[in-house]
Amino acid sequence: MHPCHICGNEISPALLRCRYCGSEQERLEGDISATKVFVRKTVNLEQGLPTVEQALQRLQQEISAARLERVRILTLIHGYGSSGKGGVIRKECRKKLDYLSRRAEIKEFIPGEEFNRRQGTTKQLLSRFPQLAEHPHLNRHNKGITIVVVF
Repeated sequence: MHPCHICGNEISPALLRCRYCGSEQERLEGDISATKVFVRKTVNLEQGLPTVEQALQRLQQEISAARLERVRILTLIHGYGSSGKGGVIRKECRKKLDYLSRRAEIKEFIPGEEFNRRQGTTKQLLSRFPQLAEHPHLNRHNKGITIVVVF
């Protein structure tokens, strides 16, 4: 297994396309350090049906890991909740991201419902990271995700 050079998810070296983000993979010869720097990684905070506290701990761990792995963009899947009003994990994750943003621990975050080409923040993000134009959630107004820009 090795990480996809776009999203950072683990994939088989035999695959020519990442099964998570669909990006074409380079054939590696020899050293795995020849891969490109990670750009984007998807993290499912709902996996395993965590408590809110567990989801927030994982959020913090994934942001720290992203810095170490030089991941620049995290796509957080936190879900929208079954109530139709937005779930507790979603609300608390966004509160935590707002706090981390104000403390300059992350550069910024974009709620999934605002992650579209017409939004100024997304336009700026697409100019810095053109490969995000192929992000599966772009222009989908998905309230169950949040895009995080890591320093």
